[in-house]
Amino acid sequence: MYFNKSLVMDGGLASAWGEDGIGGMVELIVSDEKEQLSEDNTQGRIPLLALRNMVLFPNVVVPITVKERQAMHLIEAIYEKDGLLGIMAQRNPETFEGKQTDIYTIGTLAKIIKIINLPNGKTIALVHGKQKFQTIQIFTESLGLEATIQLLKDQPYKEDKKVLALMQSLKDVAIKILKFRSDLSSEAQTMLANIKNLDFLTYFLASNLNTDIHYKQKLLELNNSSKRASLLLKHLLKELEISELKKEIQDKVHSDISQQQRDYYLRQQVKVLQDELGENDLSDEIDALREKGNKKQWPKEVADYFKKALEKAERMSPHSPDYSICINHAELLVELPWQTYTKDNLDLNRAKKIFDSDHYGIEKVKERLLEFLAVLQLKKDMKGPILCLCGPPGVGKTSLGKSIAKAMSRKYARIALGGLNDEAEIRGHRKTYIGAMPGKIIYNIQKTGSSNPVIVLDEVDKIDGMRGDPASALLEVLDPEQNNTFVDNFLEVPYDLSNVLFVATANSMDRIPAALHDRMEVIEVSGYLLEEKIEIAKKYLFPKQRKEHGLKATDLAIQDDALATLIASYTRESGVRELSRQIAHICRKTAKSIALGEAYVKKVKSTDVMPLLGPELFDQTSYQRIAIPGVSIGLAWTAAGGEILFIESVLSKGKGKINLSGHLGEVMKESAMTALSYLKANDQYLDVSHTVFDNYDLHIHVPSGAVPKDGPSAGITLFTSLASLYTQKKVKDRLAMTGEITLRGEVLPVGGIKEKILAAKRVGMQEIILSSKNKKDVEEVKEIYRENLIFHYVDAVDEVYHLALQENKIADAKVWDDRETIASK
Repeated sequence: MYFNKSLVMDGGLASAWGEDGIGGMVELIVSDEKEQLSEDNTQGRIPLLALRNMVLFPNVVVPITVKERQAMHLIEAIYEKDGLLGIMAQRNPETFEGKQTDIYTIGTLAKIIKIINLPNGKTIALVHGKQKFQTIQIFTESLGLEATIQLLKDQPYKEDKKVLALMQSLKDVAIKILKFRSDLSSEAQTMLANIKNLDFLTYFLASNLNTDIHYKQKLLELNNSSKRASLLLKHLLKELEISELKKEIQDKVHSDISQQQRDYYLRQQVKVLQDELGENDLSDEIDALREKGNKKQWPKEVADYFKKALEKAERMSPHSPDYSICINHAELLVELPWQTYTKDNLDLNRAKKIFDSDHYGIEKVKERLLEFLAVLQLKKDMKGPILCLCGPPGVGKTSLGKSIAKAMSRKYARIALGGLNDEAEIRGHRKTYIGAMPGKIIYNIQKTGSSNPVIVLDEVDKIDGMRGDPASALLEVLDPEQNNTFVDNFLEVPYDLSNVLFVATANSMDRIPAALHDRMEVIEVSGYLLEEKIEIAKKYLFPKQRKEHGLKATDLAIQDDALATLIASYTRESGVRELSRQIAHICRKTAKSIALGEAYVKKVKSTDVMPLLGPELFDQTSYQRIAIPGVSIGLAWTAAGGEILFIESVLSKGKGKINLSGHLGEVMKESAMTALSYLKANDQYLDVSHTVFDNYDLHIHVPSGAVPKDGPSAGITLFTSLASLYTQKKVKDRLAMTGEITLRGEVLPVGGIKEKILAAKRVGMQEIILSSKNKKDVEEVKEIYRENLIFHYVDAVDEVYHLALQENKIADAKVWDDRETIASK
C-alpha cells in the first residue's frame, strides 16, 4: 500500500499504451461527494480511454499522462466541450489491438478538470472519477474508441455498528501500515480520519493499494460495499502481516549485523550508485569469473573450492588487500588447464630429424631421448621421466629441452633456477601474505595453457637456500610417485604434474643434494671436439650471425682454417657460446666496412683472423720436447675441454723434505704422496737406492701455478715423473697418460676420455696410456678423432714404468752424485 502526496499513474489511448507517467506534478485530490449521474447523461456515445496498470475509482481525482497525438486531441476535444470520458483498464498491459476483448467491460466515467502540456511533448490530464459504468457496444472512431454504456450504482448500505466497525478496522489497518512509512504517516492519518463514507473509503484505499490491476478491477466491479470492504480488509491484513514480518526480520538482522556486514551493505549501495553513474561495477568481475567457472571441466573438489572463494570475495571490501589476492586466486583457478592436454606426436623419424637439425653431435643424448619417445609410443600412458642434462656451459642443454618439446609437439616453458633462494618460488606463497602469487611451476603451466608441457629446469645445481630449502621443495615436483597431487601454497588444491615432462640442466652434479639427484636420470652432455665445433659453426652459428647482422652469403664467407683459429686462439670453452660471440664480432666488422664503403675481406682465412679480432686471447699449450728426467705429460679435463698437463719434479740436497706447488687440490696432493710411497716401497724393483729419499729434498710442480688443479687422474703421470727423476731415465717423446693409482700399484679408470683424447691429438701426441677399464670409453669416440694415436691399456704401474721410460738413463745427470757415493755416506 502506498500513499503519495503526488500521485503518478500510467495512461494513454489504446494505441499509445506503455507511456510512462510523470511524478511530482499534481497533488492528490479526494472527494466524497455523493453526486450520481442521471440516465439522461448517458444518451449517445461516450469516448473511451484505455489505461494500462491503472484502475480509476469513483470520487477519486488522479493525473494521467499521454504522449500519442491522437489521444491528446481526444482529451483536448472533451475538455473544451466539458464532456465526460470513459476510463477503462486493459486486460493485458503489454498488448492492445483495439478489440473489445482487450479491455474490461466495467470502467469509470471521468471529467477532465485540467490539462497541462509539458515541454517534452507529453500531456498530463487531471481527471475526476464520477460513476461506474458497463459497456454495451464498442465502436472504433477516428479519435479512438467509443461505446454505449449503462451506468452502475453501488447497493445502498445502512450505517450500523457492523459497517462502522468495518470502516474503523480498515482505517486502523491502513494506519498501522502507514507507520512503516514515517514520512507520510501523520498526513495520511489525517486524510483517513476525514473520510466518513464507506464507499469512498474503500475506493480511496483501493486506488492506493499496492497490488496488481486484476485485483483492483475486481474491487471496482463489486457493487456491495460491505463485500468490497471485507475483501479489501483481508488484503490489507495480509499486507500488514508481511510488513510486520519484514520489520521483524530487519530488526533482527540489524541487531546481529557486524561492522563488516554493515560495510558490505553500504558497499552494495555504492555499487548500485556506481552502476547508475555508468561506473565499473566490481560485482561484474565476480559474475564473469563465476560464469567462466561454470564452463570449466574440473574435479568436484576444485569446483567447490572455487565457489567458496568467490563467495568470500563478495563479502570483502574491494579496497582490502585481501580482495585482490582472492580475485587473483580465483582467476588462477579458472585459467589453469585442468583437463587440457596437447596431443603428442611420437613419430620417431620426425623426432630424429628435428634433433639432428637442431644439434650436431651428442649422439648418446639423442639416442636416449628417442628411446623415451619409443616407450611412450608403445605404452601410451608412460609418466614423464625426470631427465637431467649435465655438462659444461654452452653445449646446448637448454636448447635440447626446446627440441624435445618441438619433437613431441608439446608446449615449452623454461624456469631459471640459477640463484633461486626462496622456497616459495617453487611452492608458491601462502595467501595470507600481501602480494602472494603461485610458484614458478604452476605459473608456467598456466602460461602454456597445457597440463603436459615440457618444462626445462635450468641450472638446477645453482639453487641457493637462503629462505627455506628450494632444492627440497623440488623433491615433490620431481618425484613421479608424489607429483600427481602437487599442492601449491597459493593454489591450495592438488594439481596433477605427472604428465609434465621435466628436463633439468646442470653444469655439475656435485652441488645437487643426494635426494634430488636420486629422482633424476642423469645424461652426460660432453663438450664438443674441435672438428665438431667447426661443423657447428659452419651449419648453425655462422649462418645465424650473418643473417642477424643483415649480411648475405655473397657478402661474407669463412673458411674452416679460420674457424679452427677462432676456436683454438680466441675461445677456451667446451661449448660454442664464446665462438658465436667471436663470429658475431667478425660480422660486425664486415657490416661496418660495408656501411662506410670500405674494402673488406669477403672470404675470411686463418691469416685474416688476427687483423679482424686483434691479438690471440689464449696461448694454446704446445708440446715441448722432454730433454731431462723428471718431466711427464698428463691429460686433464676442464670445463673448457681437454688440456695437456706438464708435471715437473726436481731433487736438491736436503733431508727428504717434500714440496708441492702449482695450486694443487687435496686429491692431487694425495695422488703425489701415493705415487711417492709406492716408489719407496718398491725401490728394489725399480733400480732406485733407498738412501736417496733421505738425503734429497723433492719438489713437484705443475704449471701454470695460478690455475687450480685437482682430481685423481694425474696419478700415473705423477708416478712417471718421480720414477723418471729417481732412475734418471727420460720419458718417451710424444707420450701422454691419464689414470688413478693405488698403493698396491693398480691403475684405475678416470673420466673425460673424449676431451683428453682431443687435447692429445691437438698438440701432436702419438701415444696415450690409460687404464684398461677405459677401453670402452675410447671405443665410443669416433674413429676420425682416434686416427694416428696409439693407445696402451694397463692395469698396474709396473706396465706404465716399462712403457713410459726409456732404457738409457742420462749419463751427465747433475741432479745427484754417484749412487755408490750416496750409499757409502
